[in-house]
Amino acid sequence: MTTTKTLYLLCSAAPPVFDVARVIEDAQSRGWDVCLGLTPTAAHWLSGSLDGLAALTGHPVRWQYKLPGEPDVWPTADALLFAPATFNSVNAWALGLTDRFVVGVVAEAIGKGTPVVAMPCANAALAAHPQFDQSLAVLRAAGVSVLFGEGGFVPGPAGPDAPAHFPWAAALDEVDRTTASAA
Repeated sequence: MTTTKTLYLLCSAAPPVFDVARVIEDAQSRGWDVCLGLTPTAAHWLSGSLDGLAALTGHPVRWQYKLPGEPDVWPTADALLFAPATFNSVNAWALGLTDRFVVGVVAEAIGKGTPVVAMPCANAALAAHPQFDQSLAVLRAAGVSVLFGEGGFVPGPAGPDAPAHFPWAAALDEVDRTTASAA
């Protein structure tokens, strides 16, 4: 009997989000059924690709909460990957501010005990803000595997639009590791 693992890939509006189709394909090649969730700004950035991304995943791309009483259109998650997770999203998540769909989903996953991996994407100037370190510590203490710094995303200087490298493969490797140990 074959079991399908479901991964919620949740993305904020940071330049690595433009690689999301390749990341979905990589996750699928690892045996994941992928559901894609975006912040409203990320959905705006990818607006011309949303239908193609839905076709690629086989699920609607979501960026808004469903209305009360509406059925959930995604299967239950076995793991979540929040990447790129912006400075704003990381801080909102750690503070429990769930006005955005993807932040609400990852906040709830902590309470459900679902494995969550996060790879923040913030430049060095934003990462130097004292709230950011506090937020990362809160998330780690809650059991989130946060890949920031050595072994994850290493922030570059403020100014460039896109980081030179976003380690998507390391994020997916960590999802595989956390779910293997949870099994």
